[in-house]
Amino acid sequence: MYRSTQRGFTLIELVVVIVILGILSAFAVPKFMGMETQARISSVRALEGTLRSAASMAHGLALASGNPATLTIEGQTVTMSNGYPNAATMFRTVDGSVISPTTPGRFTHNNGVFTLNGANNNANCRVTYTAAAAGMPPQIVARADAVNGC
Repeated sequence: MYRSTQRGFTLIELVVVIVILGILSAFAVPKFMGMETQARISSVRALEGTLRSAASMAHGLALASGNPATLTIEGQTVTMSNGYPNAATMFRTVDGSVISPTTPGRFTHNNGVFTLNGANNNANCRVTYTAAAAGMPPQIVARADAVNGC
């Protein structure tokens, strides 16, 4: 008696697998199409939290140091205003890889306004840092508008 053994897949099996993958991708692709807008919004929200933390830590360091006019934070000179970093030097309190004017997904800094590179509409995808007024913390406002193009 001669026995034949099957090696590999038949053409029908391969076609069925391809059809199943096609059906699955037809449902999965639309779910992930708008994810880049959500990623940009998340980046803006993350920077907002980073700036809040950095301002608080710099404020604590300033209080511990007797409220000097400038602080040195990781080799960077930060000018203080009412116990918090001023708008012009706030960017020096965050990791340098966050601020990169030419890298998509990073931020460009201009006197307290951090704009996400690669956004559809830069005015709707930014964080604004306003220096502290006397006796008040700084104002940090994120604008990440999905409807109008972040």
